[in-house]
Amino acid sequence: MLEPTTTFPPVPPPIERKKRWFLKYTLWYAIIFALVASFGIGYLIGGRGATDQTGNRYWKAVSDGMPSALRQKTLDPSMYWQVWSEINDKSIYQPVDPVASVYGSLKGMVAALKDPYSVYFDPTETKQFNAEVSGQFEGIGAELGTKEGTIVIISPLPGSPAEAAGIKAGDQILQIDTTVTTGMSVDQAVGLIRGAKGTSVKLLIMRAGLTEPATYTITRDTISPSSVTWKILPSKVAVISISTFSTDTGSQFDKAVTELLVQNPKGWVIDLRGNPGGYVDTAIDLVGECVGPEIAVIEESTGGKSVTYKAKGSGRLKGLSLAVLVNGGSASASEILAGSLQDYGAAKIIGTKTFGKGVVQTYQEFSDGSSLKLTTARWLTPKGRSINEQGITPDLVVEYTAEDAKAGRDPQLDAAVAQFQSQP
Repeated sequence: MLEPTTTFPPVPPPIERKKRWFLKYTLWYAIIFALVASFGIGYLIGGRGATDQTGNRYWKAVSDGMPSALRQKTLDPSMYWQVWSEINDKSIYQPVDPVASVYGSLKGMVAALKDPYSVYFDPTETKQFNAEVSGQFEGIGAELGTKEGTIVIISPLPGSPAEAAGIKAGDQILQIDTTVTTGMSVDQAVGLIRGAKGTSVKLLIMRAGLTEPATYTITRDTISPSSVTWKILPSKVAVISISTFSTDTGSQFDKAVTELLVQNPKGWVIDLRGNPGGYVDTAIDLVGECVGPEIAVIEESTGGKSVTYKAKGSGRLKGLSLAVLVNGGSASASEILAGSLQDYGAAKIIGTKTFGKGVVQTYQEFSDGSSLKLTTARWLTPKGRSINEQGITPDLVVEYTAEDAKAGRDPQLDAAVAQFQSQP
């Protein structure tokens, strides 16, 4: 995901706001009139001469500006304006907001992709999204994804209200308050769950091992996760835990390595369990810290085109004994880091299979403050393995059960530490 940057103008005085409101709506109606006029001219020029094999008539696309994909389809572009007119003339929900209608149309266009990770944000949603990726937001603190069309918890953030309420990685969200999640996109679910600090949201959760769904009531709070923590174990093994790849992860990881190196650890563990991803550039930098200036990930786009991304890290951990912990809550940038180190044989991957979210998303903001988050490519490991829907299978599969958690055991970390016991 590319880091979005947005600046917002100061709120104008009341008179200026009225002027802007008038100009805003005047502009919208002018645009609508121009589009309707263009379709009308196209109708007069092109007529109804084209007919498909079933005898159904369709408008002949005569505008050079119309995409070729539309010109090749038996599509009547005037239907958009017919529906528009019906809504404005006959809907009981008057007055119809033309701005909301256009934004709704754009949301529908993106939703037609049936990609849970592509979404169009109106200006208000864009502000909320920017606040979230900046590292601080108000909500329950859980990363969402989809599995076979169902909204699922990739991972609750450490110390978050979601974690405190008992939400776990892999939980299926069947309902948010009174809204059923069937057919819902990830960002629609996020929009319903997110809210002001102090308010609450009810999630109907289905979990493996449960015979029926359970309801969790979670009070929202300000989420400001610390992305990197580190420690040295009595066994002289260094552990660096990365909860997410945010704007400060690179600098915190650098600090952790600097402080731990002077203690001459016997081995290094990078804990990516429950890490839902984040900024891919950061993950690429961390690949460089572990293997040096090698290819970190491959981006494969439409038509089989590919771009390779080479790490620029200094390789301070290259050649050292290294293990990486993963689980079903490890996704996106976490999978890029784990998959790359696995391909180079730079680390032993331990835990359970990762989530399998390996898609590239670009982010673009528009002049009106709205934005588009669009899936444009897939991530492949340096050896060309697809991450999306496949995930990363560990070299050593070790389960971590609810009973382990209750007993204070961590068999996955224990397995990682065991890898270094035979070393002097």
